[in-house]
Order: sequence, then C-alpha cells, then structure tokens
Amino acid sequence: MPTTVRVNLGERSYDIHIGSGIGVGNRWTESDRVLIVTDSNVDAILGAQVEQAIAARGATVARTVVPAGEASKCLAVAANVYDAAIAAGLDRESVIVALGGGMVGDLAGFVAATYLRGVRFVQIPTSLLAMVDSSVGGKTGVNLAHGKNLVGAFHQPVEVIADISVLDSMPPREYTSGLAEVVKYGIIRDATLFERLERDGDRITRIDHATMQDIVAQCCRIKADVVSADEREGGLRAILNFGHTMAHALEKAGSYAGMLHGEAVAAGMLYATALSCRERGLDGSAMSRVSNLLRALNLPAGFADAGHDDAGAANWPSLREAMGVDKKTRGGVPHFVLANAIGEVSVGHTIAEDALRETYEEMVRS
Repeated sequence: MPTTVRVNLGERSYDIHIGSGIGVGNRWTESDRVLIVTDSNVDAILGAQVEQAIAARGATVARTVVPAGEASKCLAVAANVYDAAIAAGLDRESVIVALGGGMVGDLAGFVAATYLRGVRFVQIPTSLLAMVDSSVGGKTGVNLAHGKNLVGAFHQPVEVIADISVLDSMPPREYTSGLAEVVKYGIIRDATLFERLERDGDRITRIDHATMQDIVAQCCRIKADVVSADEREGGLRAILNFGHTMAHALEKAGSYAGMLHGEAVAAGMLYATALSCRERGLDGSAMSRVSNLLRALNLPAGFADAGHDDAGAANWPSLREAMGVDKKTRGGVPHFVLANAIGEVSVGHTIAEDALRETYEEMVRS
C-alpha cells in the first residue's frame, strides 16, 4: 500500500505519494494543458508511457526533452523549455511536470516558478536522489559558470509521485549516488535511520521495494518536517546542506563532469564529519561509522574513492575558490553544517583557513 507524506505549508501544502507501481496520480482534468519536461535518458524509458497515462485522464499533453546531464541545468536550456511551454499553449492554469532526476526537477521547477510568473508544478522523480531530496521542498534553480544553483526560486510542487518500481530501471551508479542523501538524513536528524542503513545494507543495495518504500518515506518525513518549519532556509533548513559545501566545490572544480552529485555529497559528508571531529569534539567512532556505511553502500569513502586526490584537478586552491562563490558563503567565508553526534547537527560554523586546508590534506593522504 502506498505511503503518503504531507508537507504542511498552509495554502501551499501538498502530498508526497510513495509506493511501487503507483503511476502518475489522479489530478489531471480535461481542462489541463500539461508540459512534461524530461531528459534524454529518462525519456527513452518512461517518456511516452507517462505522456500517454496523463493524456488518458483527459489532459492535453506535450513533452520536451533536454540532454541528460548536469550541463543542461542552465539558463540556455531553460530558455528552450520556455519556448516549449509557449508552443504547447500553456497558460496560468497549466501544469509543468518534471519527469526525471534532480537536474530535471530543478530545471523544470525553475521554469514553472518563472513562466507567466508561476504555474502549477508536479514532480515525478525517477532517481532515488530526487525522491528523497530534490523533489521535496520547493527549491528550484539553475547553475551558472561560477557555481551551482546561483539562480533560482522557491516554488512548491502541488504533488510529488515517487514510484519505487522506477528505481529498478536506474543505472546502478545513479541509484548508489542517491544513497548519499539517504545517509545524510540519518546523520542530521535520525540516528535510528542511520542504524537501519547499517543493518539493512543488503536489502538497500538490491532495491528491495518494501525496504526502500519505508526508507524513502522516512527521508521525506524528515525533509517535510524541516521544510514545514523553515520553508525558505532562514535557519533550521540549513541542516539539509550537511556535506554540500565541499560537495558543490568538488562538482564545480571538476566542471560538473565525471562525478555524480551523490558521490560528491559522500565525499563532502566525510569532510564535514572530519571537521566536526576537529571543531566540535565529535567522537572518532562516528567518523568510522560514516566511512564504513558509505563503503558498504558502494559510495566514496574518501576523496581518492571519489576520483579526486592531491594530484587531481580538485586540488585545494581550486576547491577553496569554488567554496567562495557557493550560495552558503557569506563575504567569501563558507559556513558549514557540523555534526554533534550521529542524528544531530548544528549550522552556521565558520572554520579557520588553516583548519580547512589541513583537514582536506589529511583526508587526501589517508
């Protein structure tokens, strides 16, 4: 039976439906004009099927396909999607559907937030990362050459439909990448979830549907609680950035090529955990638990595992420069989320430059 998680935001409240084989939902009417935004990889598997399913409920449906990959999350591709929206005859009552992973959701959501000053938006995430993180909470945006997510808007979806069975068709590396965000929720908010990930690694890596429905639902509950309390990241919501300061720097320094977002997040969480041990007195056993869990889930357990070491492109000067333009930076000084314990973090930490560099250098040597 599907699980429903409510995101409570007053008139902007919506449901996240999580289950196996749950389809495209029932909200479509004959008056709806719908534009599906998807990427070339997802379109080949699900594009026609989802278009037909929505059209079968009476809506008038068009579909536009962007190239797969993070490079499509940019203003130039957004302009192409605006053109597709105009060609499809979308008006203020129309719906844009994001069918894909995090890149598609961020891009389509940004277009939905800004086209005609805002139209309805449905998320149908097809990656684990999108199901547990980027499809929930209303953050939309595109990248600039200077860094990730530097242009964007808050625009909540009207519904999220997370069909666990879609995960079976994901490339294994993409699925594994999404597990990094799952681990993040355990570290920032739920020690019991972290323990379950340690215990149920085999069920998780072979995509047992019942296990993953429970885990995705719990991650969504955590994010829904955080977003409901702090929709626009005035305080609490910043905990969701654990590991992302370094992760975004790794992606930027590598020109968004060769490393998936979740792989960067895994390395970034290890860096944040090491800083937590150094700056917050986090017990060293927590570092071992995080590293061991990432390794058990086939995620990078260090910078070398992630394809970056002190001989690679992502050396410290380039990483530090990338941190300087991250949206979590103030006056060129990065602000970190650090762990007090597994299941509890605190926000807004600034770290001495020597400590930032030395922690990185220790990690690439280990």
